[in-house]
Amino acid sequence: MTDPVAANASPQEAALQREVVRLNKIVTALMNRAERDMSAKVSDFSAFQSGVALENQVRERTQQLEAALRENERVNQALQSEKEEQRILILKLEEAHNQLHQSEKLASIGQLAAGVAHEINNPIGFVNSNLGTLKGYVDKLIKLIEDVSTTVEPLLANDLVVKKNLEELKRKADLDFLREDIGCLITESIDGTTRVRRIVQDLRDFSRTGEVDMEWVDLHAGLESTLNVVSNEIKYKADVVRDYGTLPLVECRPSQINQVFMNLLVNAAQAIDQKGRITLKSGCVDDQVWFSVSDTGSGIPPDIVARIFDPFFTTKPVGKGTGLGLSVSYGIIEKHGGKIDVASQPGQGTTFTVWLPARQPEASPAV
Repeated sequence: MTDPVAANASPQEAALQREVVRLNKIVTALMNRAERDMSAKVSDFSAFQSGVALENQVRERTQQLEAALRENERVNQALQSEKEEQRILILKLEEAHNQLHQSEKLASIGQLAAGVAHEINNPIGFVNSNLGTLKGYVDKLIKLIEDVSTTVEPLLANDLVVKKNLEELKRKADLDFLREDIGCLITESIDGTTRVRRIVQDLRDFSRTGEVDMEWVDLHAGLESTLNVVSNEIKYKADVVRDYGTLPLVECRPSQINQVFMNLLVNAAQAIDQKGRITLKSGCVDDQVWFSVSDTGSGIPPDIVARIFDPFFTTKPVGKGTGLGLSVSYGIIEKHGGKIDVASQPGQGTTFTVWLPARQPEASPAV
């Protein structure tokens, strides 16, 4: 279809109109292309925005995950710490139970020892008394025989038969030996019963299971009493050397401190293979008193010194020790506000030094 305006226009106008149409098409094409390019750019920008948002989300989630992992690690550490604390508490509970069991056993043994000591004390008392009376009787009989010998025998000097018979009777009876030995036998028997009575008294003092309150005590007397009780463990193994200092009276529970004495003395004796020496020392520094038990035994290896106070730890053969003696001793001294130091050289011996306050700062609960 022919445009009427173009049909009436001049050739120049018609060419111009055709150029305008062509330019309009070009402009339209360019605008369409610009719109397409703009749409593509908008799409790319949206993708960029989406990528940034996703990256931020990933970073946020990563931070949350790291925080959760750190929290989980903290919780795990807390659980491990709590588990370790529970393990330690269980061990302490077992130790307390074992010490309580040992204390109950010691209390039972103490009660038994006190009862036996009481039963022994009575017959030993009258045996000792009877021996004293017997010694008096024998002395009188010996005096009578001597008087007879000095007064009657001269009167029979002319009667050779009687004199010979008397001499024969003296020879058969071994009168001279009896006169000398019978007094010694009775004296030794009296000394023996006196020693038994002293041991029994020391055993009663040592056991003293009933007391729970603090008392003012002479530690040297307690140590000597304990030495009498355990003398059979020591006398064949070691000579005891005493190097005591001057000590004030000490506020403590005597039977428990005697238990510490006994454990240290028996351990010292058992550490000596052959004949050795146990040295006992004591002293006072300010308001602290100390006593030490040293032996010339085999010593303690350095790698186990730190474990000797652990319950049930022992270097003795199976059946020779429970591993509770030093642990119980450590607990007793600790509850008295003191401490136990140990120094040992393998092959040379060991020294245990116990420190105690002379006066307790306040009333301590019964062990």
